[in-house]
Amino acid sequence: MIFFEENLQMSSQLAEAARRPPTSITLVVNGEPHQIDSPDSNKTLLAYLRETLCLTGTKEGCAEGDCGACTVVVTERHGNGTRSRAVNACIQLLATLHGKEVTTVEGLAGRDGSLHPVQQAMVDCHASQCGFCTPGIVMSLHALTTSTPNPTRTQVECALAGNLCRCTGYRPIVDAALQADAGGENGNCSSAWTQKDACPRGLEEAARGRVALDHPARRYWAPETLGEFADLRAVHPDAVVLAGGTDLGLTITKKRQDLPALLYIGRVAELRRIAFSKTHLEIGAAATLTDVFEPLVDHFPELAEWARRFASPPIRNVGTLGGNIGNGSPIGDSMPVLMTLGTSLVLRCGPERREIPLDEFYTGYQRNVLVPGEFIESIRVPLRVAGSRLGAYKISKRFDQDISAVCAAFSIRVDGGRVAHAKIAFGGMAAVPKRALHCEAALMGEIWSNDAVHAGMRALTQDFQPIDDMRATKGYRQLVAQNLLYKFLLETTTAGRISVVTSEV
Repeated sequence: MIFFEENLQMSSQLAEAARRPPTSITLVVNGEPHQIDSPDSNKTLLAYLRETLCLTGTKEGCAEGDCGACTVVVTERHGNGTRSRAVNACIQLLATLHGKEVTTVEGLAGRDGSLHPVQQAMVDCHASQCGFCTPGIVMSLHALTTSTPNPTRTQVECALAGNLCRCTGYRPIVDAALQADAGGENGNCSSAWTQKDACPRGLEEAARGRVALDHPARRYWAPETLGEFADLRAVHPDAVVLAGGTDLGLTITKKRQDLPALLYIGRVAELRRIAFSKTHLEIGAAATLTDVFEPLVDHFPELAEWARRFASPPIRNVGTLGGNIGNGSPIGDSMPVLMTLGTSLVLRCGPERREIPLDEFYTGYQRNVLVPGEFIESIRVPLRVAGSRLGAYKISKRFDQDISAVCAAFSIRVDGGRVAHAKIAFGGMAAVPKRALHCEAALMGEIWSNDAVHAGMRALTQDFQPIDDMRATKGYRQLVAQNLLYKFLLETTTAGRISVVTSEV
């Protein structure tokens, strides 16, 4: 009865917030509503939690979404229910959480002071670390057990990929995760939402409509419809388009640069849509990587490990495929794979649209063909062609959550023993992700065999002249790229044993 009365009181507060002009944002933190007038659009969720609310259980470690010490759980409306996912508070901009709920480690304890099942399991298994990184681990496991009752060891390991600290040992942490029993819900935490509840009355109403924040030093727009976004983009071509912010957030937290005008696309439903047609998979530019990878891997099972190793769950939960493409990093892992699949981009400027192949999008290092006011509307991935063979490989120093030294993707189709189709692309080998056109030409029409692959490997030296950096030397990159083509041959044929290349072929 007490909880029901608290919900009524919270709904009344949220309804009042809904009547205020859209120059404020409304969110729930640990069951309590917060209405923030004209917030700084460059302020991170972590800064708000620690500096304004004094919720210091959420830590700042790397300030770039790597270490996981700042992990919190964000709950939002999804279909007819709600969805809770782990995110990195250090690079999540506060303004993007309008209409959502945030749960921190302080919000997990029961109203009687009892520990959440995940917290209790961490104690029972002696899995607690020095204290700095433990809250982030607890929140990642809370997100996992909320959505996946009785997770497997593999699911636990995947969920913890974004929490790097292991100073007291990995085994007791995994043991705690396997032992924790959150009942498939939010356990006994003080969250206003549970998996069985709809969102609190009033919050959804408060979150409706376009948001336009007019901070003294910065502007922020968050439209709700694609038409609104296209119009705003045309009027404000110099505004920075913000999607998940997993890369852009570092501009604020690491480079200490101001972003005076932000145009957020995460509230545009049309840009989050993912749908199959008869010819392709259509992916909205604001669809998160987590949402994208499920249908993509279902259709192309060979991409499972590539998707598993793409960043970490908290990054995939908010990072977008459109953002990864638009950022244009030479080490962006999505582009080589998408290029080999024949992906195209739908670009929009105002009401006008055009479609171009992804491999024609980049014109140089982090430069592309977009004109002022134009943006990526959707990504079109052609459906699988019968007989095609795919391979995707990531080479990095760590298995989980690391930047690629080389990312390679291969797509071939063999007809009558000969290569009838070949698309090969690499990341980390040039200023932009790009196809290996000389290598493709060397393979086309040839018997898919050792000889053809040797010719393709030699051709790779014409396609790429990589550089030395902190992740790998140019010689290592070139050698790995050649050997990955060998690896792909071995995995797609029953040919005899082949010696691994140890020098330039």
